[in-house]
Amino acid sequence: MPPPPVNPDAVFLNIPYDKEFQNLYLAYISGLYQLGLEPFVTSGIPGGERRLDRILSLIQSCRYSIHDLSRVEMSVAPPATPRFNMPLELGLTITWAKMHPRRHTWFLWESTPRRIQKSMSDLDGTDPYIHTGSVEGVLSELRNAFIHRNAPPVRKMVAAFRLLEGNLDAILAGAGTRNLYAASVFKDLCFVALNAARIELGT
Repeated sequence: MPPPPVNPDAVFLNIPYDKEFQNLYLAYISGLYQLGLEPFVTSGIPGGERRLDRILSLIQSCRYSIHDLSRVEMSVAPPATPRFNMPLELGLTITWAKMHPRRHTWFLWESTPRRIQKSMSDLDGTDPYIHTGSVEGVLSELRNAFIHRNAPPVRKMVAAFRLLEGNLDAILAGAGTRNLYAASVFKDLCFVALNAARIELGT
């Protein structure tokens, strides 16, 4: 089966889905729309195919991907288990990009300098974008990663993030869930983030 067509503005987000990451999740969604890009996540994949097949198809359809390894750590709940989903999806992406370099570009993200050299030494020589675990850090590094895009100032990106954050309770209530990572919530977050970007950019 041939790979799906590539969306030139699509960005696959390979991130942890937990409470501690919620603000950064919103920052990625908001910030990407500020850059004229469109985020995609695994929770938004429809269909009944095997999950790994759907993830690979999504990666293949996106022109870019961001792999945030800042939370590859032992789980708090017993039994203590390392989190391998993000490295696994990064490995799939690297293989795909090596085979089709004109179709896909991937970016590595971390919160702590030099930690990636210890956690994944095979990636030595790849410079990660360090967001320091902050919203401002994510937005600033998005501007650096996508330097070819027409990026607004960070202060405007933060304002758009605050607008999205301010609508969060209404979005969750409308979806009838407190799960920020639910597929319907992601869809609504994208709708609000896109409109916030248009307001901040004056379009």
